[in-house]
Parts: sequence; C-alpha cells; structure tokens
Amino acid sequence: MGLLSGKQILVTGVLTESSIAFHVARLAQREGAAVVVTGYGRLGLVERIAARLPQPAPVLELDVTDSAHLDSLADRIRPHADRLDGVLHSIGFAPRTALGGDFLTTPWEDVATAVQVSTYSLKALAMAAAPLMEDGGSIVGLDFDASVAWPGYDWMGVAKAGLESCSRYLAGYLGPRGIRVNLVCAGPLRTIAAKGIPGFGDFESTWKSRAPLGWDSSDPEPVARTCLALMSGWLPSTTGEIVHADGGLHAIGG
Repeated sequence: MGLLSGKQILVTGVLTESSIAFHVARLAQREGAAVVVTGYGRLGLVERIAARLPQPAPVLELDVTDSAHLDSLADRIRPHADRLDGVLHSIGFAPRTALGGDFLTTPWEDVATAVQVSTYSLKALAMAAAPLMEDGGSIVGLDFDASVAWPGYDWMGVAKAGLESCSRYLAGYLGPRGIRVNLVCAGPLRTIAAKGIPGFGDFESTWKSRAPLGWDSSDPEPVARTCLALMSGWLPSTTGEIVHADGGLHAIGG
C-alpha cells in the first residue's frame, strides 16, 4: 500500500524533468495515485515529458488566465478521474521587467500579469477543481519565502506574499467543504523558472552556506515528498499552513 493508494491527483506545471511538478507526479504514481497532468503553451513538450513518468498520464491544456479553460476543467478531467483527492498548484510567471532590480519602474500591466498568474491562479484553480472535490481533499501550492525581500526577486516576491495570504483565505473558505489548502516553501532549485530569475546563483550560495541540513539545488525530490505528505491522509487537520522544505534555512538568523 502506497502513501497515496487509490487517490486521484491533478498536477499542474509539468514542463521538464527537472520541475518539482514532474517529481510530484512521478512519486505520486509510485505511491499508488492516478495522475492527470496539465500544461500550458508547448503542450507537445509536456506530453513528451509526461511520457517519461512511470505510467501513462493524460495531459490537458490549462491556461489559468483563460476563463474557458478554467470553466471546462472539471468536465475535461472527468473522462480520466471521477474525483480529485489532491491538486498541485505549480504555476508562476513574471515578465522580465518585474524581476532583476527594476522594482521601482515596473509598469502596472506587468505587475498585474505576475499577480494574476502567480497569486490569483491559486484561487482560480481551486474553484475549477472544486466540483471534483465534493468529498474534500488537499490543494498544495509551491512557495518561495516571502517573509523577506530577496534581491532581484522583486514583484515575484510580492506575488508570493500574496500567494501565502491567498492560501490562508482559501483554507478558511474551503475548510467547511473538507478541502485543505497548504503551501510548500521550497529552497532554490534549478528549474526552468529559476533560470529566469536574475541572481539565482546568489540564492544557491546562500542556501549552500547556511542551510543546517544542507541543500542540493539539483534535487527536487525532498520538496516533492513534502507535497505528497500534504496530499496524503496523514495530515488531516493541517490547513492554511506553510511547510518549509528548504534544508532549515528559514529558521536560521543572519
């Protein structure tokens, strides 16, 4: 019996084998779950990456800024899963002007894009999945520490702070339905998204020198395992929480 035996999981944000989402999908299957994957844009690439999972997984297109995609999501999932027990929100984007030190001159249009895709989409995805979560379940989002200002992270840091607040409000509103909402706050990992963050190497060196458990920025598995733990039945009273999977750096002062 696996940790997720018999569960049906939706995993968004699978793009490459280095992505946290890919490893969540891989480990979820290994632990007994049936997995549905969503991708955006280069869907052919997502399908090729999904084919490398231990078992075949259906791939659906999902643009979280497209209301038609969101409104139809539950109906498009139903041929593959009659319910959802868990949902991974692994979605984030900020235009280049919103990163890299131009915080004071970033136009609102680019800030709005970052907030819609990286923050509001958690609520949008939760509502799109909710019709398949009538018996409750677990929504897990991916976070990066928003308690401080990281050089160059700029408006994405603001969006992550909004994500943290959004998850707490969702936990409050969805709790009566039996739906738990939590975030996993990861250390820096070498993903496609990380390549777009100016100064990412500085994050790596900070974690390497200060994380008490150490940190391997090329290994997403510890973060993926934390996501699976939150989707399992072993944390039934945990919601509105930010669980750190960062080698312990968040607990260590400067």
